[in-house]
Amino acid sequence: MRGVVQRVSRARVKIAGEEVGAIKRGFLLLVGAEEGDTAEDVAYIVEKTAGLRAFEDGEGKMNLPLEDVGGEVLVVSQFTLLGDCRKGRRPSFIKSGPMDRAEELNIAVVEGLKDKGLAVETGRFREEMEVELVNDGPVTLLLDSRKLF
Repeated sequence: MRGVVQRVSRARVKIAGEEVGAIKRGFLLLVGAEEGDTAEDVAYIVEKTAGLRAFEDGEGKMNLPLEDVGGEVLVVSQFTLLGDCRKGRRPSFIKSGPMDRAEELNIAVVEGLKDKGLAVETGRFREEMEVELVNDGPVTLLLDSRKLF
């Protein structure tokens, strides 16, 4: 499972012009489920996201997690994170998980973050979405449950 975490001062997602999710300070988390992902992959993404110390403390060092700054999370499923661009010009998505399983895993990520006591908003799975964000820093971090070591 892959995740892209962007520290934001605000973010929102719209579908057909309707806002379906919005946050203020926190993380925009883009999530892509890979073929063979399990509950362990979900747990990795949840734990990393919830525990990332990506907010500045009083000394200006990235040392604080979401919880300490009252941060929120906007989770948006994005299968294109699994796109392989090494060959040719068209991305290959053969590593992306089946849609039904990917949807289950995406829901599990959302529920896992909520279980951590975080305020979570979402986009809608299988929908064409417009995502707007103000990247704070900019800070963008990559998570990959398959690259643990």
